[in-house]
Amino acid sequence: MYQKILFLSFIFFTLTSCEIHVQTGSATEKTEVVGKIDKTMNRWHRAAAEADFNTYFDLMADDAVFVGTDASEVWDKKSFMAFSKPYFDKGKAWNFKKIKRNIYLSTDMKTAWFDETLDTWMGVCRGSGVLQKTGTVWRIKHYVLSLTVPNDKIKKVMSVIQNN
Repeated sequence: MYQKILFLSFIFFTLTSCEIHVQTGSATEKTEVVGKIDKTMNRWHRAAAEADFNTYFDLMADDAVFVGTDASEVWDKKSFMAFSKPYFDKGKAWNFKKIKRNIYLSTDMKTAWFDETLDTWMGVCRGSGVLQKTGTVWRIKHYVLSLTVPNDKIKKVMSVIQNN
């Protein structure tokens, strides 16, 4: 009987220890992955500010989609490259600075989605999107840029839009 209790205690403590270790490792890994994604997004925005065309578009997946603030602005990567090239060639694209970013991960940590507030020439904007891990690299698959409108100003904005 004593051996049975000792054996069951051993199994219980072993399983409990393993589970705690796995949970801690997962939290650490998640933190590292979120950090890599945050750095990728910071690099992407910095590449635009520095008019670094190649870095900017290398951080986007080949099948990426960029949705701009105008209702007509839904570009695949190739079209967005063509639209953006003249801005980058002039040495001045756009300069969006992160104010805050929230990053969420799929359970397999190979897909991430995020929302961010940005300081831009248009005022505070919101970006949101999806990144996917390909090999060891995170690439932007989908990005949406939106203007933010305070609730108490929405009727004025709607009036301007409806009168155009």
